[in-house]
Amino acid sequence: MKRWIVLLRGVTPTGKNRVPMADFREALGRAGFQNARTWIQSGNALVDTPLNREETIKAVSRVLAEDIGADLTVIVKTADELRWVLDGNPFTDGLRERVFYGQFQQQPDKAKVKALLVNDFGEEKLVITDWAVYCYIPGSAARAKLTNAFLERKLGVRLTTRNANTLNKLVALAKEI
Repeated sequence: MKRWIVLLRGVTPTGKNRVPMADFREALGRAGFQNARTWIQSGNALVDTPLNREETIKAVSRVLAEDIGADLTVIVKTADELRWVLDGNPFTDGLRERVFYGQFQQQPDKAKVKALLVNDFGEEKLVITDWAVYCYIPGSAARAKLTNAFLERKLGVRLTTRNANTLNKLVALAKEI
């Protein structure tokens, strides 16, 4: 049995990508996932399953489409993978509070990464590793240049972004039970 942390990309409070977490949790249970839990309304879940990563992505995507009516990107990680991402934060202590962590399922093309990193984003900073995208955004994330959608377009991969508090909480929840 493997414990996966499920990160959904694009959950909205209303409309076609609305995902009521209680309904999602129940649908995951009906689909055979054990210990299905959700955390906050932005699309975070934990599940236990014998399925591998790709099988889990497909099964969760099916649950979202058939039971919830949402078509969202599904990214699954282990607690250890998220811990590596958190521990790998390249920004110094003074900047850590404003770092956002982008998770992708497949690594972006190295040429696209290189082309993106030559840009000057002003006060915003960007580091991309084999595991994650790290964005330092000192001001309002709503006004940031380094948005999730921008990074997806430039890198050619789907990704979802969380802050350190959310990732730390998900890692802690994964260690419970």
